[in-house]
Amino acid sequence: MIDTILFDLDGTLLPMDMDEFTRIYFGEIGKALQDLTEPDKLITYVWEGTKAMLGNDGNKTNKQVFMETFGQLIGGDLAVYEQRFDEFYDDGFLNVREYVEPHPGVKDFIATLKKKGYSLVIATNPLFPRKAVLHRIEWAELNPDDFDYISCYEDNTYCKPHVEFYQEVINKVNKNPDQCMMVGNDVQEDLVASKLGIQTYLITDHMLNRHDIPIESNYQGNYEDFAKFVEGLPDLS
Repeated sequence: MIDTILFDLDGTLLPMDMDEFTRIYFGEIGKALQDLTEPDKLITYVWEGTKAMLGNDGNKTNKQVFMETFGQLIGGDLAVYEQRFDEFYDDGFLNVREYVEPHPGVKDFIATLKKKGYSLVIATNPLFPRKAVLHRIEWAELNPDDFDYISCYEDNTYCKPHVEFYQEVINKVNKNPDQCMMVGNDVQEDLVASKLGIQTYLITDHMLNRHDIPIESNYQGNYEDFAKFVEGLPDLS
């Protein structure tokens, strides 16, 4: 019986244009660290670190993999960059907020699920530090305390679309696949959870299907459809 709902964040709980988000994000991080590295080079190095995280094999945290790769490229004091990255997520990163807009129905269906006794999990692709994930949860007008687990690059050792990421997440909350449902907007990254036996719900409002692969999900619909779906779920409380 399903008692745990895993949610993607960007494009699901927090509606956004991913291309625009990425453009603004890199613009801000380039400005924030331009005294250390020329912005175009910095962006290249961050991308290389990101690609390394996407290929992580589970032996190190994503943060460790990112920093090792990034550190090999910069030719400078990695500790200085780590501190500046940390400061950036308290400052310049917040400027991205004006380019996202929360959906009014999201906090309602989260509240309904909490009231009904479901365990809730943020299963965002763990490419960002925890503080950046917490900011985005708050931008969605949600309370991080409503979630029993929040993925982030300090804690996770795999990324989407590797099925091991989902195994890692459900292990963190001591659940079996048949107790879980994954809700997301990315056909490749979110629906892969079904390979573990996790049921899936595809949110179609900001759907991503970069490789035009066949859509195979247990359920799909827009935000309003999902809200109705949540209303129909059994009360576990």
